[in-house]
Amino acid sequence: QMQLEESGGGSVQSGGSLRLSCVASAFTLDYYAIGWFRQAPGKEREGVSCISGPDGRTHYADSVKGRFTISRDNRKKTVYLQMNSLRPEDTASYHCAATPACMVDGGRVSTSGMNYWGKGTLVTVSS
Repeated sequence: QMQLEESGGGSVQSGGSLRLSCVASAFTLDYYAIGWFRQAPGKEREGVSCISGPDGRTHYADSVKGRFTISRDNRKKTVYLQMNSLRPEDTASYHCAATPACMVDGGRVSTSGMNYWGKGTLVTVSS
């Protein structure tokens, strides 16, 4: 059974940074790809980033490329999302999800195969 729990959200000013964590309850995280998604009120869910397992290849949405960095520590069964140069438009509830493999289409991270989801952590960026 896979369970995911996000943490690290909070309120920051524009230009600030946050580091989100996604901790998995699975026996091992090696076989899973982990994606980060966000959703703001009135907007559709957006794929932010994904990191493959076990090769660790990374993917980013165009909207966050160059500002966000995804990484994983399989020993700690944790995936991180380092968010720098935050903008008000980054304000959203951020969720991590587990999948057999990342799926990227046209510069977007897809929810395909994301069968396990965390409850989310809120990120608020003020101008």
